[in-house]
Amino acid sequence: MENAERFAELYEKDIPIMAEVFRSAFGHEPWNEDWSDEERLKAYLGETVCAVNSLCYGLFVNGKLAAVSIGIKRSWWEGTNYVIEEFCVSHEVQGTGVGSRFIAMIGDDIGKRGFAGIYLQTDKDKPSYGFYRKNGFELQESRVSFYKSVKNNERGELK
Repeated sequence: MENAERFAELYEKDIPIMAEVFRSAFGHEPWNEDWSDEERLKAYLGETVCAVNSLCYGLFVNGKLAAVSIGIKRSWWEGTNYVIEEFCVSHEVQGTGVGSRFIAMIGDDIGKRGFAGIYLQTDKDKPSYGFYRKNGFELQESRVSFYKSVKNNERGELK
């Protein structure tokens, strides 16, 4: 029997089920992130999901949320872009094509909304890099990301 898929926009009320997918996706290799602090995870997701220009999507497979895109609508000189802050597919369905179908659905939806494109960042040393390249995303060679730690030691004391 073929999987029944449903593409939907997600909202603040969906944060608990979004958290399940997020934890499933990023709690395994290659990320191994520890999102066991439920309040911190919900706060992290809520910072984008509850933003004024938030636009979040989900893909349900057989009635269960299997993939999540958390982003914002950002105005730019070329038009409105969908800026993906987090994109994840539940560990149970990774490698089955769900992510590729989901990103294509997102592209179709934002195209219908008249958006100019999708912008996101990922790590070059993670499988997501190949996933986005495979799904038509172009590397922006002229752009870089910067980060500066302000911690002085492992305890998080400031410099």
